[in-house]
Amino acid sequence: MSELIHLPGADPMEEPQAVPTPAEPEGPVPVVLLALDQGKFDAERSLAELAALAEANGMQAVASVVQKRSTPEAATMLGEGKVAEARLVCLNAGAQAAIFDGELTGSQLRNLSAALQVEVIDRTMLILEIFRSRATTNEGKLQTELALLRYQMPRLQGLGEVLSRQGGGGGGGAGARRGAGETKLELDRRHIRRRIETLENRLEEMEKRRGETRRARQKSGVPVVAMVGYTNVGKSSLTNALCGAEIFEADMLFATLDPTARRLTLPSGLTVVLVDTVGFVSRLPHHLVEAFKSTLEEAAFADVLVRVADASDPAAAEQLAVTDQVLDELGCGDIPRLTVYNKCDKSGVLPFDPDILLTSARTGLGLDRLKARLDELLSARVRRIEVLLPYDQLALADILRSRGNVQAEEYRAEGVYYAATVRIDDLHRFEAYLLPSTTDPAAR
Repeated sequence: MSELIHLPGADPMEEPQAVPTPAEPEGPVPVVLLALDQGKFDAERSLAELAALAEANGMQAVASVVQKRSTPEAATMLGEGKVAEARLVCLNAGAQAAIFDGELTGSQLRNLSAALQVEVIDRTMLILEIFRSRATTNEGKLQTELALLRYQMPRLQGLGEVLSRQGGGGGGGAGARRGAGETKLELDRRHIRRRIETLENRLEEMEKRRGETRRARQKSGVPVVAMVGYTNVGKSSLTNALCGAEIFEADMLFATLDPTARRLTLPSGLTVVLVDTVGFVSRLPHHLVEAFKSTLEEAAFADVLVRVADASDPAAAEQLAVTDQVLDELGCGDIPRLTVYNKCDKSGVLPFDPDILLTSARTGLGLDRLKARLDELLSARVRRIEVLLPYDQLALADILRSRGNVQAEEYRAEGVYYAATVRIDDLHRFEAYLLPSTTDPAAR
């Protein structure tokens, strides 16, 4: 788009010249990945994940600089020589930013940015930015803001030093006064503390409402099945394939941030609530887990956990280990679990344990078996019955249809015959009208 302006010295009566405005840069932002390998985890795998996170945030990793070192450099994490190398890499690759694979302090962020002459962010800041841009619900936005503020709070000291902090002598030789930077720092701290308190109170109110919803769900006896697992393994796609619901899905990390509940009827006729939860990632920052705890707790209140992994990913076992670690932190150790390897239609599917379910949300492979396994785990919740309801008791038929599943219906002289699956909680309503097994013709 061009902007019409008058050039200096031009005749104002002349037609103004069209001067093109600078175009927005197209395509992903080129970035360089930085990492310190202390032998505590698989650095190569972690860098690949960092590159995927960058891609999810509209960036492209054009190069990486890794240093193997047992102890980090206090000021910059990387040694002086490696920092100089990283500066040349950023320059030659035309990088606009650098991302460090780990958490940095405020002073380390400032020191690295000054040394590399490009903006530097760390892994946590990148994840927070993805969360900030993806959150759609009110609660998701508040949780993301809270996590961001908790991240910023301990880093204000280091980042604040870029402000003016020189103090001059007071009149008559009095002691040094605080500079403008220090005053700004204290103001920022107070503002962040107040905002954190406000957000915590609002989220606490939302959590109370969520708790009421859970209690109502438990009172109704509807079982809850939570889809849990690493980010981008296809939990939303599986939910859509099973329920026919339209939950946003995309081949990117953290496509889903807010839990979404959908109704699913199993082959037995049992209706369950299927909850799609936010995905996990290795070394997920603790304050992020804390901020999203109310969202993640949907898993803690589930009757069955479906652990989903990417069948085509060589690190599927590690994905499940990360999932288990977060679930254990949430106190989900006693909840029955199913393990599902999704995306089995892709090439390079790993060998799998016979007890592990293989599914493909895209082709529908394995979905019937998954439903059958859920039925097995929840079989204690339902009972198949045959009843003959008198015509003045047909209001009970609504319970059979809304809270169970009707397989057969037949009008007879003395009432209406139903073969149905009902919840154990509803069984007492039909005890007076139960029939013997229909294998006995006389029972009809």
